[in-house]
Amino acid sequence: MFASFMINAWEAATIVAIVAGVVGFFTVLRGAAFAAHALPNGAFAGAAGAFLIGANTVVGLGVFSLAGAGMIAGLGRRARSDVATALAIVLMLALGDLFLSRTSEYAPEIFALLFGEVLGVSTSKLGPTIAIAAVCIVAVAVLYRPLMLSSVSPDVAEARGINARVMDLAFLVVLALVTTMAVPVVGSLLIFSLLIGPAGAARSFTNRPSAAMSLSVVFALVTVWVAIAVSYETNLPIGFFVGAISAFAYTAGRAWTAWRGKRSRRPGDPVNLTGLTDLADQGTAHAAAESR
Repeated sequence: MFASFMINAWEAATIVAIVAGVVGFFTVLRGAAFAAHALPNGAFAGAAGAFLIGANTVVGLGVFSLAGAGMIAGLGRRARSDVATALAIVLMLALGDLFLSRTSEYAPEIFALLFGEVLGVSTSKLGPTIAIAAVCIVAVAVLYRPLMLSSVSPDVAEARGINARVMDLAFLVVLALVTTMAVPVVGSLLIFSLLIGPAGAARSFTNRPSAAMSLSVVFALVTVWVAIAVSYETNLPIGFFVGAISAFAYTAGRAWTAWRGKRSRRPGDPVNLTGLTDLADQGTAHAAAESR
Protein backbone atom coordinates (compact mmCIF):
# COMPACT_ATOMS: atom_id res chain seq x y z
CA MET A 1 0.00 0.00 0.00
CA PHE A 2 2.93 2.32 0.72
CA ALA A 3 5.23 0.97 -1.96
CA SER A 4 7.29 3.43 -3.98
CA PHE A 5 4.86 3.36 -6.93
CA MET A 6 2.04 4.42 -4.58
CA ILE A 7 3.76 7.50 -3.15
CA ASN A 8 2.64 9.76 -5.99
CA ALA A 9 -0.92 8.47 -5.60
CA TRP A 10 -1.03 9.36 -1.90
CA GLU A 11 0.50 12.78 -2.48
CA ALA A 12 -1.71 13.70 -5.44
CA ALA A 13 -4.89 12.50 -3.72
CA THR A 14 -4.01 14.46 -0.58
CA ILE A 15 -3.44 17.66 -2.55
CA VAL A 16 -6.70 17.25 -4.46
CA ALA A 17 -8.63 16.52 -1.25
CA ILE A 18 -7.34 19.64 0.50
CA VAL A 19 -8.24 21.92 -2.39
CA ALA A 20 -11.59 20.18 -2.93
CA GLY A 21 -12.44 20.59 0.76
CA VAL A 22 -11.70 24.33 0.71
CA VAL A 23 -13.34 25.17 -2.61
CA GLY A 24 -16.15 22.68 -1.99
CA PHE A 25 -17.16 24.62 1.11
CA PHE A 26 -17.85 27.71 -1.00
CA THR A 27 -19.42 25.58 -3.73
CA VAL A 28 -22.06 24.30 -1.32
CA LEU A 29 -22.42 27.65 0.45
CA ARG A 30 -23.09 29.47 -2.82
CA GLY A 31 -25.43 26.78 -4.18
CA ALA A 32 -23.05 26.16 -7.09
CA ALA A 33 -23.27 22.36 -7.11
CA PHE A 34 -24.57 22.32 -10.69
CA ALA A 35 -21.60 24.38 -11.87
CA ALA A 36 -19.25 22.02 -10.01
CA HIS A 37 -20.84 19.18 -11.95
CA ALA A 38 -20.91 20.97 -15.30
CA LEU A 39 -17.35 22.27 -15.50
CA PRO A 40 -15.49 18.94 -15.01
CA ASN A 41 -17.82 17.03 -17.32
CA GLY A 42 -17.96 19.73 -19.97
CA ALA A 43 -14.22 20.37 -19.84
CA PHE A 44 -13.67 16.75 -20.82
CA ALA A 45 -14.45 17.95 -24.35
CA GLY A 46 -11.37 20.14 -24.21
CA ALA A 47 -9.21 17.09 -23.54
CA ALA A 48 -10.82 15.30 -26.48
CA GLY A 49 -10.17 18.30 -28.74
CA ALA A 50 -6.56 18.55 -27.62
CA PHE A 51 -6.06 14.85 -28.33
CA LEU A 52 -7.53 15.33 -31.80
CA ILE A 53 -4.99 18.01 -32.76
CA GLY A 54 -2.09 16.37 -30.93
CA ALA A 55 -1.88 18.91 -28.08
CA ASN A 56 -1.51 18.32 -24.36
CA THR A 57 -4.85 17.11 -23.00
CA VAL A 58 -4.39 19.00 -19.73
CA VAL A 59 -4.05 22.25 -21.68
CA GLY A 60 -7.29 21.48 -23.53
CA LEU A 61 -8.91 20.68 -20.22
CA GLY A 62 -7.85 24.02 -18.75
CA VAL A 63 -8.95 26.04 -21.79
CA PHE A 64 -12.42 24.51 -21.79
CA SER A 65 -12.74 24.83 -18.01
CA LEU A 66 -12.00 28.55 -18.12
CA ALA A 67 -14.19 29.02 -21.19
CA GLY A 68 -17.04 27.23 -19.45
CA ALA A 69 -16.62 29.40 -16.36
CA GLY A 70 -16.75 32.55 -18.51
CA MET A 71 -19.80 31.29 -20.37
CA ILE A 72 -21.70 30.49 -17.18
CA ALA A 73 -20.84 33.88 -15.67
CA GLY A 74 -21.70 35.76 -18.87
CA LEU A 75 -24.99 34.01 -19.58
CA GLY A 76 -25.91 34.15 -15.90
CA ARG A 77 -26.22 37.91 -16.13
CA ARG A 78 -29.17 37.61 -18.51
CA ALA A 79 -30.73 34.30 -17.44
CA ARG A 80 -31.13 32.06 -14.42
CA SER A 81 -27.82 30.62 -13.29
CA ASP A 82 -29.01 27.03 -13.64
CA VAL A 83 -30.14 27.68 -17.23
CA ALA A 84 -26.80 29.30 -18.07
CA THR A 85 -24.94 26.35 -16.54
CA ALA A 86 -27.06 23.87 -18.47
CA LEU A 87 -26.42 25.68 -21.74
CA ALA A 88 -22.69 25.72 -21.07
CA ILE A 89 -22.44 22.00 -20.36
CA VAL A 90 -24.66 21.11 -23.34
CA LEU A 91 -22.45 23.12 -25.71
CA MET A 92 -19.22 21.66 -24.33
CA LEU A 93 -20.52 18.09 -24.41
CA ALA A 94 -21.69 18.63 -28.00
CA LEU A 95 -18.21 19.77 -28.96
CA GLY A 96 -16.74 16.76 -27.17
CA ASP A 97 -18.97 14.45 -29.18
CA LEU A 98 -17.82 16.17 -32.36
CA PHE A 99 -14.14 15.87 -31.44
CA LEU A 100 -14.39 12.19 -30.54
CA SER A 101 -16.27 11.45 -33.77
CA ARG A 102 -13.33 12.79 -35.79
CA THR A 103 -10.91 10.14 -34.57
CA SER A 104 -11.02 6.35 -34.67
CA GLU A 105 -8.80 6.10 -31.61
CA TYR A 106 -9.95 6.25 -28.03
CA ALA A 107 -6.86 6.97 -26.03
CA PRO A 108 -6.59 5.51 -22.52
CA GLU A 109 -5.56 8.98 -21.39
CA ILE A 110 -8.93 10.41 -22.39
CA PHE A 111 -10.77 7.53 -20.70
CA ALA A 112 -8.75 8.18 -17.53
CA LEU A 113 -9.97 11.79 -17.51
CA LEU A 114 -13.48 10.48 -16.91
CA PHE A 115 -12.69 8.10 -14.08
CA GLY A 116 -9.25 9.22 -12.97
CA GLU A 117 -5.98 7.35 -12.62
CA VAL A 118 -4.92 8.23 -9.10
CA LEU A 119 -2.92 4.98 -8.80
CA GLY A 120 -1.02 5.85 -11.95
CA VAL A 121 -0.06 9.47 -11.26
CA SER A 122 3.40 10.14 -12.63
CA THR A 123 5.96 12.51 -11.18
CA SER A 124 5.53 14.74 -14.25
CA LYS A 125 1.84 15.21 -13.40
CA LEU A 126 2.53 15.84 -9.73
CA GLY A 127 4.33 19.14 -10.40
CA PRO A 128 1.46 20.85 -12.27
CA THR A 129 -1.00 19.51 -9.70
CA ILE A 130 0.92 21.15 -6.86
CA ALA A 131 1.32 24.42 -8.78
CA ILE A 132 -2.37 24.77 -9.67
CA ALA A 133 -3.40 23.71 -6.17
CA ALA A 134 -1.24 26.47 -4.70
CA VAL A 135 -2.85 29.03 -7.03
CA CYS A 136 -6.32 27.88 -5.93
CA ILE A 137 -5.51 28.14 -2.22
CA VAL A 138 -3.92 31.58 -2.62
CA ALA A 139 -6.93 32.77 -4.65
CA VAL A 140 -9.36 31.60 -1.96
CA ALA A 141 -7.25 33.27 0.74
CA VAL A 142 -7.21 36.58 -1.15
CA LEU A 143 -10.93 36.43 -1.95
CA TYR A 144 -12.01 34.93 1.37
CA ARG A 145 -13.73 37.91 2.99
CA PRO A 146 -15.63 39.31 -0.02
CA LEU A 147 -16.40 35.79 -1.22
CA MET A 148 -17.75 34.77 2.18
CA LEU A 149 -19.85 37.89 2.55
CA SER A 150 -21.29 37.68 -0.97
CA SER A 151 -22.11 34.01 -0.33
CA VAL A 152 -23.98 34.39 2.96
CA SER A 153 -25.42 37.89 2.57
CA PRO A 154 -25.47 39.30 -0.99
CA ASP A 155 -27.38 42.43 0.09
CA VAL A 156 -24.81 43.33 2.73
CA ALA A 157 -22.02 42.61 0.26
CA GLU A 158 -23.56 44.96 -2.32
CA ALA A 159 -23.93 47.64 0.35
CA ARG A 160 -20.22 47.30 1.13
CA GLY A 161 -19.35 47.77 -2.54
CA ILE A 162 -18.66 44.12 -3.40
CA ASN A 163 -19.70 43.39 -6.97
CA ALA A 164 -21.68 40.15 -7.00
CA ARG A 165 -20.97 39.48 -10.69
CA VAL A 166 -17.24 39.87 -10.18
CA MET A 167 -17.38 37.47 -7.23
CA ASP A 168 -19.36 34.96 -9.30
CA LEU A 169 -16.79 35.09 -12.08
CA ALA A 170 -13.86 34.91 -9.67
CA PHE A 171 -15.29 31.87 -7.93
CA LEU A 172 -16.04 30.13 -11.23
CA VAL A 173 -12.45 30.72 -12.36
CA VAL A 174 -11.21 29.11 -9.14
CA LEU A 175 -13.59 26.22 -9.77
CA ALA A 176 -12.22 25.91 -13.31
CA LEU A 177 -8.67 25.74 -11.93
CA VAL A 178 -9.73 23.02 -9.51
CA THR A 179 -11.18 21.13 -12.46
CA THR A 180 -7.92 21.44 -14.40
CA MET A 181 -5.92 20.24 -11.40
CA ALA A 182 -8.15 17.42 -10.19
CA VAL A 183 -9.59 15.78 -13.31
CA PRO A 184 -6.30 14.19 -14.45
CA VAL A 185 -5.95 12.68 -10.96
CA VAL A 186 -9.45 11.64 -9.84
CA GLY A 187 -11.46 12.12 -13.04
CA SER A 188 -14.32 14.42 -13.96
CA LEU A 189 -16.90 12.14 -12.33
CA LEU A 190 -15.16 11.88 -8.95
CA ILE A 191 -14.12 15.49 -8.36
CA PHE A 192 -17.82 16.34 -8.12
CA SER A 193 -18.16 13.87 -5.24
CA LEU A 194 -15.19 15.41 -3.43
CA LEU A 195 -16.45 18.96 -3.93
CA ILE A 196 -19.99 18.32 -2.68
CA GLY A 197 -20.07 15.36 -0.28
CA PRO A 198 -17.50 16.41 2.37
CA ALA A 199 -18.54 20.08 2.29
CA GLY A 200 -22.24 19.21 2.54
CA ALA A 201 -21.52 16.96 5.52
CA ALA A 202 -19.38 19.61 7.23
CA ARG A 203 -22.20 22.14 7.06
CA SER A 204 -24.38 19.78 9.06
CA PHE A 205 -21.94 19.51 11.96
CA THR A 206 -21.12 23.17 12.58
CA ASN A 207 -22.52 26.62 11.85
CA ARG A 208 -19.16 28.41 12.00
CA PRO A 209 -17.75 29.04 8.50
CA SER A 210 -14.09 28.59 9.42
CA ALA A 211 -14.81 25.38 11.33
CA ALA A 212 -17.02 24.07 8.51
CA MET A 213 -14.27 24.67 5.96
CA SER A 214 -11.71 22.88 8.13
CA LEU A 215 -14.09 19.98 8.69
CA SER A 216 -14.76 19.82 4.94
CA VAL A 217 -11.03 19.36 4.33
CA VAL A 218 -10.84 16.65 7.00
CA PHE A 219 -13.77 14.75 5.48
CA ALA A 220 -12.27 15.02 1.98
CA LEU A 221 -8.91 13.72 3.21
CA VAL A 222 -10.50 10.80 5.04
CA THR A 223 -12.57 10.00 1.95
CA VAL A 224 -9.63 9.74 -0.45
CA TRP A 225 -7.31 8.03 2.04
CA VAL A 226 -9.84 5.36 2.95
CA ALA A 227 -10.84 4.94 -0.71
CA ILE A 228 -7.23 4.35 -1.79
CA ALA A 229 -6.52 1.94 1.04
CA VAL A 230 -9.67 -0.13 0.58
CA SER A 231 -9.35 -0.12 -3.20
CA TYR A 232 -5.77 -1.35 -2.92
CA GLU A 233 -6.79 -4.20 -0.62
CA THR A 234 -9.93 -5.24 -2.51
CA ASN A 235 -8.87 -4.44 -6.08
CA LEU A 236 -12.18 -2.62 -6.60
CA PRO A 237 -12.52 0.81 -8.29
CA ILE A 238 -11.51 3.82 -6.21
CA GLY A 239 -14.41 5.76 -7.67
CA PHE A 240 -16.93 3.50 -6.02
CA PHE A 241 -15.44 4.10 -2.58
CA VAL A 242 -15.04 7.85 -3.07
CA GLY A 243 -18.69 8.20 -4.05
CA ALA A 244 -19.96 5.83 -1.35
CA ILE A 245 -17.95 7.44 1.47
CA SER A 246 -18.97 10.94 0.39
CA ALA A 247 -22.63 9.92 0.33
CA PHE A 248 -22.30 8.25 3.73
CA ALA A 249 -20.67 11.35 5.24
CA TYR A 250 -23.44 13.58 3.93
CA THR A 251 -26.14 11.21 5.19
CA ALA A 252 -24.49 11.06 8.61
CA GLY A 253 -24.39 14.85 8.71
CA ARG A 254 -28.08 15.20 7.91
CA ALA A 255 -28.92 12.55 10.52
CA TRP A 256 -26.88 14.47 13.10
CA THR A 257 -28.72 17.69 12.25
CA ALA A 258 -32.10 16.00 12.64
CA TRP A 259 -31.10 14.36 15.94
CA ARG A 260 -29.71 17.60 17.33
CA GLY A 261 -32.89 19.43 16.31
CA LYS A 262 -35.04 16.91 18.18
CA ARG A 263 -32.91 17.11 21.33
CA SER A 264 -33.09 20.90 21.32
CA ARG A 265 -36.91 20.76 21.54
CA ARG A 266 -38.84 19.73 24.62
CA PRO A 267 -41.90 17.48 24.23
CA GLY A 268 -44.93 19.56 23.35
CA ASP A 269 -42.92 22.54 22.05
CA PRO A 270 -43.79 23.81 18.56
CA VAL A 271 -41.36 22.94 15.82
CA ASN A 272 -38.58 25.54 15.66
CA LEU A 273 -37.27 25.76 12.12
CA THR A 274 -34.47 28.15 13.08
CA GLY A 275 -32.42 25.19 14.21
CA LEU A 276 -32.56 23.77 10.70
CA THR A 277 -31.81 26.92 8.73
CA ASP A 278 -29.08 27.03 6.16
CA LEU A 279 -25.52 27.86 7.11
CA ALA A 280 -25.79 30.93 4.91
CA ASP A 281 -28.48 32.38 7.18
CA GLN A 282 -26.74 31.36 10.40
CA GLY A 283 -23.34 32.65 9.33
CA THR A 284 -24.33 36.10 8.06
CA ALA A 285 -23.35 37.99 11.19
CA HIS A 286 -20.07 36.12 11.47
CA ALA A 287 -19.16 36.77 7.84
CA ALA A 288 -20.07 40.45 8.12
CA ALA A 289 -17.80 40.79 11.15
CA GLU A 290 -14.94 39.06 9.34
CA SER A 291 -15.30 41.32 6.31
CA ARG A 292 -14.65 44.50 8.27
